[in-house]
Amino acid sequence: MKLEQIIITFLEKVIDPETGLNVVRMELIRNLKIEKNGRVSLTFRPSSPVCPLAFQLGFAIQQAVKGVEGVKDLRINVEGFIHAEQLEKILAEGQ
Repeated sequence: MKLEQIIITFLEKVIDPETGLNVVRMELIRNLKIEKNGRVSLTFRPSSPVCPLAFQLGFAIQQAVKGVEGVKDLRINVEGFIHAEQLEKILAEGQ
């Protein structure tokens, strides 16, 4: 199985507690890019600009992707959220 498919499978296990749907099905994950050296980047776009669960989901997304064998580095860009910069900074520090 390709690394991209494995990452998506892991992301499908991240469930939004309010909807009961996974972040892939909700289309909260965009621009998934994987380089040959195991560097991964993606964009997380919470369901609303004031999503109360954005931090929780961001951490869960980070843990899911970092749990995939072969992922060496992860960069999560956050869009469409009022605290996007703060969340990106916290996620970057958690590397």
